Amino acid sequence: MAGTTLLRPVSLMEANQQFSRLVRQVETGAGFVITRRGHPVAHLVPAAVDRTADREWVAACERMEALLDEGLPLRGTRMEDRDEVHERRQPDAR
Repeated sequence: MAGTTLLRPVSLMEANQQFSRLVRQVETGAGFVITRRGHPVAHLVPAAVDRTADREWVAACERMEALLDEGLPLRGTRMEDRDEVHERRQPDAR
């Protein structure tokens, strides 16, 4: 499952008996793959969060987009083109 941390296998019987405990762990970021006779049958993972309603998150994204549009200085100077970024400098001969 893409974007999910390691899922701990849990038997269907254990998931049935310990469902509330597993859900509490999922709320803190854990994930489980529920198995029947050793074969995966379901994933119990945190629900995706829609952050577009969070004004602070949206504002932070907008600030980051503005910074990316501006360009960030590298080593104190702004790179004007791709060639400058990849220019290889020879070490000083001593």
